[in-house]
Amino acid sequence: MKFQRIGFIGLGLIGGSIARAIKYFYPEAHLLAYSRTTASLEEAKKAGVIDQIQTAVDDSFGSCDLIFLCAPVSANASYLALLKDRISDSCILTDVGSTKTDIHQQVRKLGLEAQFIGGHPMAGSEKTGFASSKRLLIENAYYILTPAEQVPRETAAQMEAFIASLKALPLVLPYAYHDYVTAVISHLPHLIAASLVNLVRDLDGPEEIMKKVAAGGFKDITRIASSSPEMWEQICLTNEENIGKALSAYIASLEAIQESLSSRNQPELHQLFQSSRDYRNSIPDVSSGPIKKEYALYCDMVDEAGGIATLATILATNGISLKNIGIIHNREFEEAVLRVEFYEEDAYQRAVEILRKYRYTVYTR
Repeated sequence: MKFQRIGFIGLGLIGGSIARAIKYFYPEAHLLAYSRTTASLEEAKKAGVIDQIQTAVDDSFGSCDLIFLCAPVSANASYLALLKDRISDSCILTDVGSTKTDIHQQVRKLGLEAQFIGGHPMAGSEKTGFASSKRLLIENAYYILTPAEQVPRETAAQMEAFIASLKALPLVLPYAYHDYVTAVISHLPHLIAASLVNLVRDLDGPEEIMKKVAAGGFKDITRIASSSPEMWEQICLTNEENIGKALSAYIASLEAIQESLSSRNQPELHQLFQSSRDYRNSIPDVSSGPIKKEYALYCDMVDEAGGIATLATILATNGISLKNIGIIHNREFEEAVLRVEFYEEDAYQRAVEILRKYRYTVYTR
């Protein structure tokens, strides 16, 4: 592997997950990192994820073969200027931001086009920080690469191969097209989720009945509203033109739906749900892309003391780790009492088999 010395500026959820993957597959690589939060660096070093803590972006980064910019979108561009006169001509610079136009423009201004390959792992969580990072976050997830125009073809191919070696799925796109695609399938959904949550808050009464009985469907489509406000503010402001176009198209579609409702147009309403169901079902049910597969089973359970503990003990005894477990109080779209979620497919499959062996009624999707 050419990348023997790898630097990180920012070590949160995404940066930490990439660093974990690199250290897992390339334990001989030397990883150094700088972050405004020193506690995350100390945690990463204690965990053996990084080898060297940096208190500043200084000449120590000059010997790096590859540097990941994992700070907030607006900050990444400023770090480019600090690195410009410190790195060698062979060093590759990359980032992990959700928007690409802004940073590619900064790269052009600084004359770093021969060294910059934009990156965007299509993975994430509503959780933030290094403590939430995990190696498997990028595994089997699309990892978009946007090489600058002057990057040699062999350099881009090397980076693509490196990302693939981390078990991610590299996908090369022009940076402008990347921003258009992500505006529609990532940025707009976050705006919709945030606005829907606020709408329910505003329409709910003092007894907060809506909040109390919010069903699985509402929680599923608004989960991402729990993401970092600071991050999404910056994403919106660095991709406002593409998001604006997508938002206008969405508003037009809502107005068309409103007209169908007002006129009680049964065929149009049926077609709305028919076409959306068909297209949604055509999306591959794999653990890649922005729609991540969940490994969860549903289980009937008698309401008695110790029931959940017994089930959890059975799984733990068989070496199966749980991601989440809980009672479903609103079962409008669910067919069981208990939902049990796992980190990996293998654990999920084994749990189904074991629980059925113990005579539990298990539902799978």
